[in-house]
Order: sequence, then C-alpha cells, then structure tokens
Amino acid sequence: MADNPYRTQLNISSILDLLRQGELSEIHGLLPWGSNYTFLASITYEELEALVIYKPQGGERPLWDFPDGTLCQREVAAFIVSEALGWHFVPPTILRDGPQGVGMVQLYVEHDPEQHYFTLAQKSQYKPQLQRIALFDYVINNADRKGGHCLLDRQDKIWAIDHGVSFHTQLKVRSVIWDFAGETIAPLLLDYMRGFIESLTREELSRALLELLDESEIEALRGRTRELIITGLYPHPGAGISYPWPPI
Repeated sequence: MADNPYRTQLNISSILDLLRQGELSEIHGLLPWGSNYTFLASITYEELEALVIYKPQGGERPLWDFPDGTLCQREVAAFIVSEALGWHFVPPTILRDGPQGVGMVQLYVEHDPEQHYFTLAQKSQYKPQLQRIALFDYVINNADRKGGHCLLDRQDKIWAIDHGVSFHTQLKVRSVIWDFAGETIAPLLLDYMRGFIESLTREELSRALLELLDESEIEALRGRTRELIITGLYPHPGAGISYPWPPI
C-alpha cells in the first residue's frame, strides 16, 4: 500500500484528484457512535492508496432545523471555507458518488486517539491552532464542536472534523471551545478573515459555495465573519444551549 498522501507531502491538488477520481475499492466497516452512517473506506488512484471517511447522503438522519440530505454538502462547504480562510485544518473533502450513493468523501487523518480538545487545551503550544478553530466555528455556525472533533496528527497539527450541522442562517453555535471568549483576536487572524470576505466576491468561490449552500446561508456566513472583524473579540456563548452533548 502506498503511503498516506499527508505523509508523502502531496499538494492539495493531487489529494483532491485522488478523492475525486479514485476508486472506493473497499469498505472496511461502519464507524460506531455517529448519528449518521459513516464508513471507513480505501481509495485508490494510479499509484496512490489512502483511507477515507465516506458519509452517504442516504445515511443522514433527518433533522428538524436542516434541510434533508444537505449535511454532506455542508461538510464540503466547511473544507472550502477553511481553505479560503487560509487555515487549512479541515481535511480535504469532496462530494461524489460511492457504493452507497452520493456522499461526502474526506481524507482520513492518522491521529492519536487519546488526544482531543480537552487534553490539547492543557498544552500552550496548541493555543494558536485552537484559537483559529474557535473563530472558524463561529464563522460557519458550527452546531456540534465536540472535543473529539479535534484530531492531533503525527506532525502536531490539529485537524477539525464533523461539520455537517453548520451554516444555518440562525445562530446555533454549540462548542466546547469557549476558553477564549472576550479575548482580543490577533491582528493576523483578522487579516485572514478580511481576505476571506474579499474572496467571497470572486466568482470561483461564490459559485463553489452556491452549489452546496443556499444564498441566504452564504450571506449569513459573510455577516458572522464581518461581526468578528468589527468587534475584534472572540465571541461569548449565546443565551441558549451553547455546549454540545456529549462533550467528547
């Protein structure tokens, strides 16, 4: 088996080619604990082989506040926004057909299963990465940032996963990452968000998001980002339920 693409330092274009054009050659099984059908699978393309997470649209549990069959699209939108922000912590994710129908396919990240948000937050070297994830969750309106959705890889990079319940027009942020509430956002991170606002005016990004989200959801995305830029502060938990359950 070829090395995982992350370990061979392939560029993002090559990884996306693998995900889009590769053959989902073997389904290894259904992952436990998820509320929607989530499979671990192998994908092969030319000389490359890797593990991926495959979430078919048909395996999504209906939710009262999100349109049916859109969770996989929101996962892809989260990857696109992470890339557009320049933060690159959502694993490469695409929408494609698979053995169980159309769904999200995301490159699997080899990680330490003993590490999660609550262990990482105790170590100061991870604070800058976690701060970006905290801002990202507000920007995309992530309604389910559990501690176990922060994965630490072998290079000490934190990856953020599971963004299916995001991008709602009504504020629904539920997260375990409120440690920075009220703190000043670093100027560099504000610059990243200003650049993202500018990129939303470009046809390539706006077209990509419109294929996945409603126009009103994209406008709300823009509004939340502007709010952070204007206040210059990490947000506080809202008046409603602001923490997910279970927390990990």
